[in-house]
Amino acid sequence: MDLHGAFHVYDTTLRDGAQQEGLNLSVTDKLSIARHLDGLGVGFIEGGWPGANPKDTEFFRRAVGELDLRHARLAAFGSTRRAGARAADDPQVAALRDSGAGVVTLVAKSHDRHVELALRTTLEENLAMVHDTVSHLRAEGQQVFLDAEHFFDGYRANRAYALEVLRTAYDAGAEVVALCDTNGGMLPDWVSDVVHDVVATTGGRIGIHAHNDSGCAVANSLSAINAGATHVQGCVNGYGERTGNADLITVVANLELKLDHAVLPAGLLREATRVAHAVADVTNVPPASRQPYVGSSAFAHKAGLHASAIKVDPNLYQHMDPLGVGNDMRLLVSDMAGRASIELKGRELGFDLSGDAPEQRALVSRVTARVKELEQSGYTFEAADASFELLLVEETEGSRPSYFDVESWRVITETLEHRQVGEEAVSEATVKLRAAGVRYVVTGEGNGPVNALDQALRSAIGQAFPAVARFELVDYKVRILDAGHGTDAVTRVLIETSDGAGTWVTVGVGHNVIEASWGALVDAFTFGLRRHHRD
Repeated sequence: MDLHGAFHVYDTTLRDGAQQEGLNLSVTDKLSIARHLDGLGVGFIEGGWPGANPKDTEFFRRAVGELDLRHARLAAFGSTRRAGARAADDPQVAALRDSGAGVVTLVAKSHDRHVELALRTTLEENLAMVHDTVSHLRAEGQQVFLDAEHFFDGYRANRAYALEVLRTAYDAGAEVVALCDTNGGMLPDWVSDVVHDVVATTGGRIGIHAHNDSGCAVANSLSAINAGATHVQGCVNGYGERTGNADLITVVANLELKLDHAVLPAGLLREATRVAHAVADVTNVPPASRQPYVGSSAFAHKAGLHASAIKVDPNLYQHMDPLGVGNDMRLLVSDMAGRASIELKGRELGFDLSGDAPEQRALVSRVTARVKELEQSGYTFEAADASFELLLVEETEGSRPSYFDVESWRVITETLEHRQVGEEAVSEATVKLRAAGVRYVVTGEGNGPVNALDQALRSAIGQAFPAVARFELVDYKVRILDAGHGTDAVTRVLIETSDGAGTWVTVGVGHNVIEASWGALVDAFTFGLRRHHRD
């Protein structure tokens, strides 16, 4: 069934999503996210609350000249007029009218206690506020949607009044009324029952706006749609205050891939992973690896049993082809790995380890045994593909790639007893190595021992291999593996390195963080040089 055009996919990342704790978007950020959302093909992008927020007012002003939207329409969010006033005279309503947005989404109270306690007005005046504001904006030529705030709780408390708010909005010209589970406490069956009743009773077009406080925002959205809602609101990556809003990408993927509802323009669902990660980059909120459909772990397989089946048919342990959402299958190499895992991961990295020849089978057995042994001592190759690739090179070619031979290294950290607060301790590292037939003894300084080692190592190698100048350490993670041993615990370090064209992750393990970091650094530079020479 093709619902595109009839069905509304409405994104509120720029307004409701921006209320997430720790998330702060500039106007430029919001413009960038809007372009990504348009690339996904959503029908409506709620840009914010002009008049109430100077940043949002500026967004709509700039959007007129800077956004060239192909699929989406901008919606301005705001409230109904104040009690006792006229919509035509209310400055907040004027800001919506003057925003330049063709669509206005009004939030209105649909819970009788909220009307009396929060708005401090009568139930009759609240209905007048809804009717006056909707009819005024419609007369000004704007399309109007209504968000019925706290609708589900209000329905339970006073069904008749909650429904009267909806009827009033429809009578005034509202095209859609979105039922808001503002507190996020509903469950799917409850949502379904209420939406069935609302659709049958009002005959109007119904939307759903779900929060995730009960962990059911996506399920509640799908239940509402199944019960007759044809407008869904949500946020990319499930952003939003408290536990977030419905993850719009998960909702849309389920509609398209599970229920055969084509709610986006053809082919644009394949942009989902790119858009989710691009928006995460703008918000500076790390993408959730376990996010359905678009997370980096959404199609990652670890157990050897799974890998054996996937080797025969990937669909045996995947609910869909990840390419449908622009994602990809990943094989994780760990101490749970079997022969099939090693073969598939090798193929992913460009090594053909298949075949029944005795030497080929022996090779796979050696690699499998070595992975299990190394992981037993603290290594992990799940995230460290670069270190695993170096291991494969060593086993398949008989020796580890070597662009430099280290003689020794040492690091010293000097701290002044009476240094000022915030003053950094200076670390100094000395590295002795041979590269391209030349012996180098180099000292490097840094704001810590690892930084000093990094500086010394890259300075020494860089004299023989100038490409090292492009290598940049972009992430550094430390994990204490046996905390019961205190300061004598084994430490694992993961280092992510970039050369501007791509990134790679290496792992090191040692009885102290410096030793572990050195191992990961050596792997990082070795892999980078191999990559450079191969390219």
